Amino acid sequence: MTPPARRPLAASIGWLLTTCALVAPVQAWDEPPPEPPAFQDRLIDPDKLAPLPPDDEETYDPSGLPRSWRLELVTSQVERGDDRFGETGASFGGLWETEDWGNFSLDATVFRSDQGRGLGSRWIGTATLWQRNLRFDGGWRAENGLGVLNTPLTPLQRDQYRFFLPSAPYSGLVTQWDNAGKGRHFFGGFGQAGVFTGARVVGFDQAEGQVGTLGAQWRWSPSWSGAATVLATDGRIVPDDLGSGQYQDGRTEAALLSSAWSGTRDKLKLHLHTSRGFLGDASGAWADAESRRGRYTHSYGLFRLEPGLAWGALPINNDAQGAYWRTSYSHPRWTWSAAIDQIDSVSGSSFEGTYANAFLRYQARANFGVGGGLNVRRSQTATDFSTRWFADRRARWGVTRLQLDQAHTSDRDDWQLSLDQDLPMKTGSRLTVSGSYGVEDQDGIGRTDTFSLAALGGIELTDRLSLDGNVRWLHGDGPNAYRGTDINLSLNWRVASHWWLTATAYNNRGEQRSPFQLDPLAPPDVFLRIPRERSVFLSLRYERQSGTAAMVLGGMPGTAAGSIAGSVFLDDNGDGVRSASELPAANVTVILDGRYSVRTDSNGNFEFPRVAVGAHTIEVVPDNLPLPWFIDEGSERRAVEVRVRDSERVDIGARRQR
Repeated sequence: MTPPARRPLAASIGWLLTTCALVAPVQAWDEPPPEPPAFQDRLIDPDKLAPLPPDDEETYDPSGLPRSWRLELVTSQVERGDDRFGETGASFGGLWETEDWGNFSLDATVFRSDQGRGLGSRWIGTATLWQRNLRFDGGWRAENGLGVLNTPLTPLQRDQYRFFLPSAPYSGLVTQWDNAGKGRHFFGGFGQAGVFTGARVVGFDQAEGQVGTLGAQWRWSPSWSGAATVLATDGRIVPDDLGSGQYQDGRTEAALLSSAWSGTRDKLKLHLHTSRGFLGDASGAWADAESRRGRYTHSYGLFRLEPGLAWGALPINNDAQGAYWRTSYSHPRWTWSAAIDQIDSVSGSSFEGTYANAFLRYQARANFGVGGGLNVRRSQTATDFSTRWFADRRARWGVTRLQLDQAHTSDRDDWQLSLDQDLPMKTGSRLTVSGSYGVEDQDGIGRTDTFSLAALGGIELTDRLSLDGNVRWLHGDGPNAYRGTDINLSLNWRVASHWWLTATAYNNRGEQRSPFQLDPLAPPDVFLRIPRERSVFLSLRYERQSGTAAMVLGGMPGTAAGSIAGSVFLDDNGDGVRSASELPAANVTVILDGRYSVRTDSNGNFEFPRVAVGAHTIEVVPDNLPLPWFIDEGSERRAVEVRVRDSERVDIGARRQR
């Protein structure tokens, strides 16, 4: 409704417009129309025209099959905690097709680091070569990897609902064979154990131990399938003082047997797990079932995991037994879910009690929705709970989300009010801003208030200059207060065709576990950047695509091309939109059409240049996602429609159980 104070002004303007509309025809009738000016031909002097920017298509090499590659030189200075060091090196990546041997993808880095740990200055590097889509008779397809890899799992064992098995990094080789028609899948891998290292340029630090794995999946009948995987690792990855990973002595051998039945509306999976090693001998079993009835989906299961149960070089759930039940309802307007877990300790020394949660979302209008969630964790000694309430609205100024989080435990109370705004931007730019105010009240320490502002996105400043990254400003007051600015900004300058110069400034105060996460079965967040880290990077990158124009990536003869770019991030609020306060998922494998693979960078970004116009599929392999984060079935494979000369943006969020 128009405010009353504006009515006289609105009436005056309306009267004036009406009067002008009535008088104008009279004046136009009395006065003869003016004679049009004589036509004058104006010529533009071509010598005075500004030169056009170079067109990449003019320098495109059409010879051979499609291929693309990039080379980046990087130098950096890093301050992590009390440790200061420099890194200088290069990274190389490429994608190319062959007529008979499938598609190849290469990611490689080499750099010199003078980081401490008593080792002095040394050369570190990593290289990964993948051969995908190698076809054989009988419907078989092979994928072979060489270099720094992650231990694989069969599809049946990778798609877990309540419990997740991590992958172990190693330097070696792996081969995977798949026959979709017969439902068969085999893999084997062997190599040297190690951990990822480095700041801007990712490297791999080899350990003394070995890693070996074998796995198979088969289909007994149209409804029944089975799988078996064995994994042996020398050592265990634990966090060090700098928040990175390091290997600890100790061998672990583990085996996982799985069986699954799938019907029209029901599914059942059974997993038997056994391990032995320096943590002792242990076994475990869990069964997951799913039933779909109309708009309802019911999930329920039983589990028993003995103390010391291990898988590979990373910790997993153990010393727990019990049952869980989930139900969810999906409707265009209403979406809700409810769950309850009854958990007991096998040894009597871990959590015993009940964990329950509920979630509700109501789509009031096409552009407006509200909802909330409740989590309750009850044990013999305390009852803890957390809540989340939110409202989101889509309008011409973008997507707005208002959220209130609150948590109460035996020794502290937390709450946080946040506002996220995803702004509409012109093509080639994106911007998300966030603001939050939170309170932490911890027994024996006191109250800490924190106010923060954050921005995430990318803006094209000129035709050759762009700014990407995120900034977060925090101002705290109290015993646990922090005041400062976290930044991760990159200024990109296109020096010439195919050449980019990038300057990056990075400052991070460290990451902590969310106080609103109460799930007692969630794996511990063992790899957190606790020390503050500052760094400055300067890189020079060269990119080039070649090959017959009739054969762009994933295309048919004569196909036009665009590109696909995006990111993988940790979707903390579960809305599918990357907000400025949500963290990236680095070093995660992304595959285009099952043929070409790249890894996300330190900002979680990935890119496939020069992709054929039309429908494509982006697949995320959660090999390096920190537990308990996972990619759900709806987001693991994403359909993308590429248009001519456009860059399609795809942001994929990893979730965790509520």
